[in-house]
Amino acid sequence: MSASDPNAQSASDTLDPGAQDYDLGALSGAARAPVPKRPALLDLDRDAVAAFLGDEPRFRTDQVWTAVNEKGQQPGQMSAIPLKLRSRLEEEFPPALTPVTEQRSGDGRTTKWLFELNGGAQVETVLMRYRERATVCVSSQAGCAMACSFCATGQAGFERHLTVAEILEQVHRARTAAEPQRLSNIVFMGMGEPLANLERLFTSIDRITTEIGIGSRKITVSTVGLVPAMERFAEANGQVGLAVSLHAANDELRSELVPLNRRYPIADLMNACQMIRAKTGRRVSFEWAMISGVNDQPGDAKDLIRLARKADAHVNLIPLNDTPGYPTTGSSPQQVKAFAKLLREGGVNVTIRSTMGDDIDAACGQLANRGEQAK
Repeated sequence: MSASDPNAQSASDTLDPGAQDYDLGALSGAARAPVPKRPALLDLDRDAVAAFLGDEPRFRTDQVWTAVNEKGQQPGQMSAIPLKLRSRLEEEFPPALTPVTEQRSGDGRTTKWLFELNGGAQVETVLMRYRERATVCVSSQAGCAMACSFCATGQAGFERHLTVAEILEQVHRARTAAEPQRLSNIVFMGMGEPLANLERLFTSIDRITTEIGIGSRKITVSTVGLVPAMERFAEANGQVGLAVSLHAANDELRSELVPLNRRYPIADLMNACQMIRAKTGRRVSFEWAMISGVNDQPGDAKDLIRLARKADAHVNLIPLNDTPGYPTTGSSPQQVKAFAKLLREGGVNVTIRSTMGDDIDAACGQLANRGEQAK
């Protein structure tokens, strides 16, 4: 691949999904599917588009770039481009995503797609429509190497990193599906650990803000706590929100729920959160999946209050979707409310995430896992 290719793959991409710099070791199983050798149009930067077009008039580069990156069009949809060139683009550059299934919740507010990538891996994307906004939940990897015990994607294992095109095409498809409502928010909280796919994440965010026109403050990236990558993220994307999947406030329990905690324990994670707050002025949020009898007791709230106040973090409580293979269940609505009350009394800003799409397996990894189990 060329030096300008944002998907250029190092040896560590195949052997270590966290990338060599972060040395995830045994936590990162070998990739089961390679990054595709043929790029999609969204993978190309502007110089690469110009190079491909060769002797075409210079304005063609702007036409193709705008059609692909601003409008999210496939070659066959580019009505301003001559038919011969459209055919050439269509032949040379395959679509990044192939739809497998599309499901819509009974209330019409949630749409979930299962897409197949070149090479056969599958990923999920979820569009959530609220009265005041539309949000897309985007995947950054096929599968995940973090092995969080309560997560459907973590149970499936790691397939491979997504390319820039595979990330961006999820956004474009969701934007089209949301119409006439405007797609206003993007959360990288789908399948995978976004900060393990750091360079492609950076390129995708840059395209989203400069070409699609969604501002940095409307984008949130989730991480289980890849501390060295958090430091780089703060330097490169200071106004993009960061959500830390915390789920436990002591190392013993968190190492059980989130195995990466054994490498980057809570003390290191809190230092990183404080650094981000000081460097960017933005508050980190703590994601806390409410698991009945595991992390929803008063003692858990007390420990979480201590960490949230130390990091000046907002807490987002997440009612847990039942996950095949994980024996415990989510906390009851009453317990979630009681837990939130304790946090507020402790001086912590807290919200309870509204659940959407339960009837279509909208939690990340559920639809893909159902498909695998049916094979």
